[in-house]
Amino acid sequence: MRVIAGKFRSCTLKALEGRETRPTYDRLKETLFNVLFASGKVQDCIWADLFAGTGAIGIEAASRGAQSIYFAENNPKALRVLRQNLAALNLSEAGVAERDAAEALRQWEQMGIQFDVCFLDPPYALHGAYAEALRTLARGKLLRTDAVVVAEHEKRFDPGEQVETLRRYRLLKQGDSALSFYRREDHGAADDAAQGSTQS
Repeated sequence: MRVIAGKFRSCTLKALEGRETRPTYDRLKETLFNVLFASGKVQDCIWADLFAGTGAIGIEAASRGAQSIYFAENNPKALRVLRQNLAALNLSEAGVAERDAAEALRQWEQMGIQFDVCFLDPPYALHGAYAEALRTLARGKLLRTDAVVVAEHEKRFDPGEQVETLRRYRLLKQGDSALSFYRREDHGAADDAAQGSTQS
């Protein structure tokens, strides 16, 4: 597993042995960051990496210029590897929350933190985790006005066109995986219709 672009480009990251976490493969990762970069959602952003695993997505965001990254992970083995990856790149551990995504979001909200991008990638089998995290984001004050929420999921599973105030504006499919992009429904209505859904 490696960082694919930015100041940490080609740096190798430790992975967790076994099947307890499922890293986002490089092609899908590149698609994610191409879409976000095109809409100005990487450089200087405040980023949440939910169900962070070993931290590969958040570290990729940091490599590409995100201002600060907050990681949520409650698996002790994954946390240990996440911290090793951050230490190897001299990145701060201050944003690491040792709890599940919904609890971490509530903690960050109490701290007054707001995000430009929230990326969530639960284990694919935990369908309920998508709804819980998306509802927590929709109901709270964690999202800045033009924030984007991205859910990685199985192509065969749909986390929903709309979850309360969050409406999906783009769906990208690659192989067996997909990325659903959400915004608050009162934002970006003009461009959303133009972007639609894309499959590859």
